[in-house]
Amino acid sequence: MRLKYLLTEFGAGPGARPVDSDPTSAEMRAFYCDEFVLPLPDGHRFPMEKYRLLRERVTEYADVTLEVPDAAPLPSLARVHEPGYLDAVVGGRLDRAAIRAIGFPWSPELVERSRRSVGGTLAAGLAALVDGAGANLAGGTHHSFADRGEGFCVFNDVAVATRDLQADGLVDTVAVLDLDVHQGNGTAAIFSGDDSVFTLSVHGANNYPFRKEHSDFDVALPDGADDDTFLDAVDRGLDRALAHDPDVAFYVAGADPFSDDRLGRLAVSKGGLAERDGLVFDRCAAQGVPVAVVMGGGYGRDIADTVEIHAATIRAASGSRQPTHGTGART
Repeated sequence: MRLKYLLTEFGAGPGARPVDSDPTSAEMRAFYCDEFVLPLPDGHRFPMEKYRLLRERVTEYADVTLEVPDAAPLPSLARVHEPGYLDAVVGGRLDRAAIRAIGFPWSPELVERSRRSVGGTLAAGLAALVDGAGANLAGGTHHSFADRGEGFCVFNDVAVATRDLQADGLVDTVAVLDLDVHQGNGTAAIFSGDDSVFTLSVHGANNYPFRKEHSDFDVALPDGADDDTFLDAVDRGLDRALAHDPDVAFYVAGADPFSDDRLGRLAVSKGGLAERDGLVFDRCAAQGVPVAVVMGGGYGRDIADTVEIHAATIRAASGSRQPTHGTGART
């Protein structure tokens, strides 16, 4: 049974158009939600503007089509998040400690934005299965646990998308390729002991979160790690993750390993990050693994640097698709 038929028969999920999708199409589908803005206090260090700037850059790419995703359905969120936490977020009943850990003030806009961001990853995962690659111009909220959020992360988008794809029978095994500078602690905890999901995290040893979880394969880098050290870690991590033979990979493509990132502490150049992207897409293409890309963090001293790095990842993703991807070989 071909994957397109499965997606059509059983429902494609938020924002997806499986009947119209084509693995040989000239356009990769990318999803954005920057019009759903969080009201943040003046001086807040989260660079909300980067999402709008990124989408504006990507509109220049003739081989990428942009779409607004639906909000993630509550039943999808409930596949990962505990009822008490989910109800507290949606109903505005988070206590001060929970709000402080997340780092955003609660508002209805926070709920809508968070659900749309997860919806973008749900849609990107489905697009990847059909077209070989898909992207969310947000997402990568890997610090969210089943029962709490932290580190600017409310819901864990990659975990929710993984569980949705598995529940719908579209994939069995998944690889999470987390190459953000901060360990994907929430993702690691959610999938701990689950042999169907391989979690890789290449991150700064001395960076947030200061209490690390155990991914299936962690590479903790010292402060000041350069391109060669970083890329060697990525290469080793991909060896381990792809040996898991995943049906799809979620790539958390953080811009924050960059040398001039305010929260990064590494010394990776833009060229090094472009090589990272090439390693991910080339290795996955060689093995026939579809890739759904999410943005992760990026806190450049100059926001233009963060946008440039994220945009280069989208450019690389759009050029990575192979006609053999998503054509129904894995059903």
